[in-house]
Amino acid sequence: MRKLAEKTRRTGRRTAPQSPKPTVHRRFDDGYAAGYQDGLQTGMAAYGTVYEGTSIVIPTYNQADYLRKCIDSIIDYTDLPYEIIVVDNGSTDGTAGYLASLKGRVRYRLLETNLGFAAAVNRGLMMAKGQTIALLNNDALVTEHWLENMLRCLHSDERIGMVGPVTNYIGGEQLVQTNYSSIPEMYAFARKHNTPDPVKWRETNRLTGFCLLFRRELWERTGYWDEGFANGNFEDDDYSVRIRMQGCSLMIAGDAFVHHYGSVTIKSFGKDYETINSRNEQYYIDKWRDPHGLVHRARAVGGSALYGQTDFYPRFTAVKGLGDTVFWLDGGERRPIDGDSGGLPVVQLTQIDIGRFPIGPAISAAEAEAAWRTDRVAAGMRGGVLTASPEGALYYVESGLRRFVASAEAAEAWKLSAKPMVQATHEQLSGLPEGLPVIAPGRCGQRL
Repeated sequence: MRKLAEKTRRTGRRTAPQSPKPTVHRRFDDGYAAGYQDGLQTGMAAYGTVYEGTSIVIPTYNQADYLRKCIDSIIDYTDLPYEIIVVDNGSTDGTAGYLASLKGRVRYRLLETNLGFAAAVNRGLMMAKGQTIALLNNDALVTEHWLENMLRCLHSDERIGMVGPVTNYIGGEQLVQTNYSSIPEMYAFARKHNTPDPVKWRETNRLTGFCLLFRRELWERTGYWDEGFANGNFEDDDYSVRIRMQGCSLMIAGDAFVHHYGSVTIKSFGKDYETINSRNEQYYIDKWRDPHGLVHRARAVGGSALYGQTDFYPRFTAVKGLGDTVFWLDGGERRPIDGDSGGLPVVQLTQIDIGRFPIGPAISAAEAEAAWRTDRVAAGMRGGVLTASPEGALYYVESGLRRFVASAEAAEAWKLSAKPMVQATHEQLSGLPEGLPVIAPGRCGQRL
């Protein structure tokens, strides 16, 4: 004891007893691992759950200052339950650092490269948990009661598919006259303007994608945005057509004003803007040809019924989702193809589209290929035939119905051009009842 005391006086400290450090570390590691696994399982169990709120999805690219103003406006002027989801298209201006600084106030995904507006929207949709979804440009400022008034319009009728606000900067029917010259004056203008008033609601044929609101159920029926549109423009026109074909309407909530700085991201492309715009316009024309005529055809066939996008897909075709299984679309089912399906052209669909078809009994590859190869135009046949009218209009004859094919792009997307082509007379076609038109599936990478 004397020696220990002398040593303590010399060093100023007692020699600490040896502690069982390895045991403590093992306990910590075991507890950490157990907690991690518990959190992982809880997260996986809650992955598919949704909540009674709105997911606000903001695609962005190299506009950190506008994005900050946009998010600040949401925080200041949104009283209803919401979540903010930002998808960044490979920005190099400090956007990533800004999002990290918010410390959990938003959920976000940082993409390595610019994959385009539609691709960013789709990743936001994959992340969304709300019963309603709002798509918002990064150069928009929301205002007092914006969300309440748009939701009130959306939920006023189950046939309303999508709602947009009015604004100061836009092309089309959503433009309104304003008298402000500063942001404080803008908020004062919006406060007076955003008095709830259903008289200001009106139907339109087109909504611009700077601010859109729709039910989650509509997205599940309509599917992802078409990533064939690169970097902006015409994706919103495409989605508007798809919604109207289902029998739903598009509404302008005239009592909801949202400020729009206007095409900030697309203008940043400079001289490339015209090339991008022309390419997207041509893709839209090739895909739809006569979009308003297609809406009229669909509504003439369907009457007051509501449809989903997959109702406009042809049957008796081979499709696959993300997995390796190839399915045969037969009536309202997807039937796993048993055997080597290498003799069939296979169309890639998204999981949300594949999931709309319940699984039916398996079908042999030989039986599916025989149905694919058929060249008979006959009522009740268990296969599909691509045919053309004397004027050259394409039809898909399927189970005794004639279905107008929206465009050569749609026929190519479904590999129908690989089927035996049959010329049909007016008498043959007019003798068959008309079914819903056939449209092209959208392109989607399906990756977070």
